[in-house]
Amino acid sequence: MKKLLLALLPFLVLTMAQGFQKKSNRPNIVIIYADDMGYGDLNCQNPDSKIPTPNLDKLASEGMRFTDAHSSSGICSPSRFAFLTGTYHWRRQHGIVSSFGKPFFKDSDITLPQVLKTKGYTTACIGKWHLGWDWEFKNEPSSETEQFGKKVKYYQPQDIDWSKPVKGGPLSRGFDYYFGDGTINFPPYAWIENDRFLEYPTETMLESNIGFKTKEGNWEFRPGPKVKDWNPYDVLPTLTKKAVEWINNRKENEPFFLYLPLPSPHAPIIPNDEFDNKSKAGAYGDFVFQTDWVAGQVLQALKDKGLDQNTIIIFSADNGTERYAWKRAEKFGHFSMGNDRGLKQDVYEGGHHVPFIFKWPGHIKAGSISNEVISQVDVMATLAKITGIDLDEKAAPDSYDLTAVLTGKQYKSPLREATVHNTHQERWGLRKGDWLYINNSTGSQREMPESFKKLRGYTDFSTEGILFNMKDDPEQRVNLFEKYPEIVKEMKQLLQKYRISERTVSR
Repeated sequence: MKKLLLALLPFLVLTMAQGFQKKSNRPNIVIIYADDMGYGDLNCQNPDSKIPTPNLDKLASEGMRFTDAHSSSGICSPSRFAFLTGTYHWRRQHGIVSSFGKPFFKDSDITLPQVLKTKGYTTACIGKWHLGWDWEFKNEPSSETEQFGKKVKYYQPQDIDWSKPVKGGPLSRGFDYYFGDGTINFPPYAWIENDRFLEYPTETMLESNIGFKTKEGNWEFRPGPKVKDWNPYDVLPTLTKKAVEWINNRKENEPFFLYLPLPSPHAPIIPNDEFDNKSKAGAYGDFVFQTDWVAGQVLQALKDKGLDQNTIIIFSADNGTERYAWKRAEKFGHFSMGNDRGLKQDVYEGGHHVPFIFKWPGHIKAGSISNEVISQVDVMATLAKITGIDLDEKAAPDSYDLTAVLTGKQYKSPLREATVHNTHQERWGLRKGDWLYINNSTGSQREMPESFKKLRGYTDFSTEGILFNMKDDPEQRVNLFEKYPEIVKEMKQLLQKYRISERTVSR
């Protein structure tokens, strides 16, 4: 028996080693998701940026930076849903989840953390959720106030049962752990861990009693319950600390997925004091600098833990920069939208053309740049391919696998047949190759200030739709709608086909 064991020992050792190697080869995954960050805010992709972003610049130098990446929507909740499901948001809804709104998801939706769990991944979401919960209301909103020029009803602390678990949130969508404040400018203003409140709200947040000042722009807080002494300036540092702690608690060879949706640099623009004057683009620039610092803290934690060489890092943003960017450009000469036309909410490029960096050590050539048109909905199919997951036919219906692009293998370009751009229900865009069609005379959701139009030399369009050649005219200045009616017809038909389809990618 002893001789038999000795004879089998090399085989057993080899088998164990192969099993260990197979397990350890599953890469960890970290997604850092900024809020309202423009393509032109990153120093590495805007030579005229007034904002230092050393950590994200370094990340780009170690991975692949995409120059033509897009969020599904020009606003936050829809883009977050699309990122986590590989599904265009308009298959579900167009608007954001309002204060105490119901979940964006259906229970039948298949999410990225759910499929990763099938491969043994531990999953966590730390940060801004903004995808809805199933709240336990005692009654209808009991108070009313005026905000943004209209009367709004809102909940008081006594209108909600805080003692019960809050269902329908991250834990119901495949995450093992959640920590966050939900959404920084929406109630309740309180910390939630998993599905419980760490402290029950007992007071009400109103514009008259916030107790702090913003450093640029308005608070934009919606009225509603808050915990006593709630300090919005604590939110970003607390989320950073929690993310680092969570990484530090990971065990070697146990793969994990961390989704870190940040509330910055979204308004309220509130960089902590130690980040004041770190940029030359005002308080917003300082907030972007702090956002870069947060990313640096996470990257350093991975390195300190010895996990950096087996961790995929994805950095992006949920949509383009917000309306304060117009004045910022005029005052500081910093264009958060880069050379793009438009900003948040728009179907013009500035609404959804976002930073996108993908680092995969040992697989992606460091410092590589891709001009391929991609969408954030592509993340799910890509990570499924990397981790060896066979997606269900109903999963990720609009998600393309980007692994060939990432690893430098040959593929047919453009990879995507076409990409839909949409925020609100009445205005749609379709990008196919070099062509971009918009089914409206404008891609703007709100009127651009005349001073900014003059600064950039923009003119308005009067045709019923717009057609751009993005290769020749990436700044969207020359309308070719009347010159190429056959291309317009083709784009219209394909857009309609997509809108009534159940999926745009076959498997």
